[in-house]
Parts: sequence; C-alpha cells; structure tokens
Amino acid sequence: MLGPLDDIVVLDLSRALAGPHAAQLLGDLGAKVIKVELPDGGDESRGWGPPFVGPDHDISTYFLAANRNKESIAVDLKSEDGKRLIERLVRQSDVLIENFRTGVLDRLGFPVERLHELNPGLVVLSITGFGHDGPEGGRPGYDQIAQGEAGLMSLTGPGPDEPYRVGASIADLLAGIHGAYGVAAALYERQRTGKGRVVRTSLLAAVTGVHSYHGTAWTVGGQVPRANGNHHASIAPYGAFHAADGMLQIAVANDVQWKKVAALLDIDPNVAKYATNRERFAHRDELIADMEKALATHDRAYWLARLNEAGVPAGAIRTIDEVYAWDQTLSQGLLVEVDHPVLGRIRLPGPVLRFDGLGPVEHVAPPSLGQDRDAVLAWLEERER
Repeated sequence: MLGPLDDIVVLDLSRALAGPHAAQLLGDLGAKVIKVELPDGGDESRGWGPPFVGPDHDISTYFLAANRNKESIAVDLKSEDGKRLIERLVRQSDVLIENFRTGVLDRLGFPVERLHELNPGLVVLSITGFGHDGPEGGRPGYDQIAQGEAGLMSLTGPGPDEPYRVGASIADLLAGIHGAYGVAAALYERQRTGKGRVVRTSLLAAVTGVHSYHGTAWTVGGQVPRANGNHHASIAPYGAFHAADGMLQIAVANDVQWKKVAALLDIDPNVAKYATNRERFAHRDELIADMEKALATHDRAYWLARLNEAGVPAGAIRTIDEVYAWDQTLSQGLLVEVDHPVLGRIRLPGPVLRFDGLGPVEHVAPPSLGQDRDAVLAWLEERER
C-alpha cells in the first residue's frame, strides 16, 4: 500500500474495537500494522457474533470490521520468548497501540519508561475506559457502559424516561478516531523533536468530547439536555416525519429553508408561532402535527423529490443493505473488495478519507490468527541488519 503514512510501522497490541479501530485507520493511511494476538484464540472479537461466516461458520464479521490492512502474529506476552520478540518489534516500530486496563502493560514488563528506553522515538497510544488516572481510572470500560456513564444514553431515545444506547459502538469508534489523530499529531511533533510521547484517550473522553451543544446547554445555559426522539434539541423543524407510506427526514436550519418547506406544505410561514426558530421550537409539537397532516397526502418519494427541487435538506432512512447498494456510497469508495485467505473475495466497509492524487489503494483482508508470523519475522530480521 501507498499512502501518507507508508513509512510508518504500527505495533498493535490492542483488542476488541477501540484500539483495533485506531490501528485500522492508520493502516488505511498506508502504515504497516503488525497485530499481536494471544495464541489461544487471539483477539477476543474473533469470537463475537453472530453473524459468523466461512466453511466452518467460525469467522466473526465483527472482527472483519476492525482489522483490515494488518498482519497477525501470535505471541505469548507472558513468556520470555514472547517478551523478547516484543522488544525487537518495539525497536523497529514508530507507534505502539494498547488498550489494556491501567497497569497491565507495566506488569507485563513494558511500562512507558521501558518502551522509550527501547525506542526513544516511539509514539504510544493508550486507550482506557475512563482514563488512566483519577478516582476511577482503573475501571474496565466497554462501549455501552461508557455511553451511559458519559451521558450519551440520556440524550438518545424516544423521550427522557427511556434512555437508549446508540446503535453503533460509538464510544469505541470515537476513541479509535481520536486516538488515531492524536498519533498523527505526535508523529508530526517527532519530526521536530526526535522523541515520541504517550497519547492518551478513553471511552469517557471520546463521548464527552462530542457533547458539543449539549454540553454548553448545561455548562453555560444551565439546562440539562434530555432525549428528544428523532427531533433536534435546538432546531425546528428538524427530524423524522411520517408521510403516507413511511418516514422521511427534513432538516430546516434557517428561515429561508423554512419558507420553502412551508410553501410546499401549504403552511403560513409568517404566522407568529412559526415565524422564527425560537417560536417554532416552542410550538414544536403543533408544528410537527401540521407538517405530518400535509405530508400524509403523498408518499415519501414524492416529498423527497419536491424537497430536493426546493433545495431543502431531506433524506430517506435507509437500512444497512440499502446504504451499501446506494450509488452515492459506492462513488465515495466506502465499499472495498479484498481477498480473504478463507472467504475468498469479500467486500468490506472502506476508509472514510480520500486524498487527491493518490490512486486506487489495494486493501488487505483482516488476517487469520498468526498467519503472518514468518513474514513478520523475516521483515524484522531484515530491519535489524
């Protein structure tokens, strides 16, 4: 692979989702990613399903989602041979990613001080559940626990009394994204200083970091935001509405757009209760009822066409299979094909970044457990010479 990070080596000691996602993002950018797994079963997400695929129905599609563009070696981190191999790999790596509980890496014999003795230029990404320090720094953290503890579930669901988890493992994925951009910043700094550093983030930090206007509603405005179902917490009309044959979404961000929607739905845009966003939000339930009465006269396709013609942001609510069959998704490179050692040619969700002047990238399938040991050892010996 060629990419902006094609001279970077990443040693991925992480498992499950947050750390592997960060490493996968770096691999998408061209980095060589060596995934270290335990010999007995490997990354625990290899056992997460359904669905499972393959001739023996033993390959987890969950694992496939977070481990493209990596090589796998199986290493017993508690054995002396395993520790010596990790030392060799650390010396030849630019980045190390780990998401062990606080203190585990130290007990394995690789505290940060030791890692930087082996390689002063090493950038270490450490992802924890709730932070590496503080009164609850040692707590284990999984995605749904973090969604609840960091307030996201209180903002999600049909109403204040029914908190819902976000359908995707958003705390893990956001922590991986934040971690990857922290690594990029540390690598840039290393060009000036020659020294690596530790980049830390957590599931708690990742979710709290995207509170955005929900956060300032409380920290500045003194109001505790709560779940609003499928409608925006500050803007109206902005949400999901019922047409004759199902639901569609309409997002009105300003009064110019509102007048266009009102004209389509035969609603007076200048009546006092609807004239401004402040008034529309105050009368939101009444506004939704008026809009849905008009929307019920035609199907979703009719209204989406009319809204598009008027230049009003609107859209369907697609299922996952519909997203990957959509021409627009395909046009953005968001689906890639790879050759898997067992499954053959398969399609995977693709990288989210595109770089001008960089031609098509040949992605590598998520590896079978330990499949690249010989290749990695040969590469390591070549680097050490």
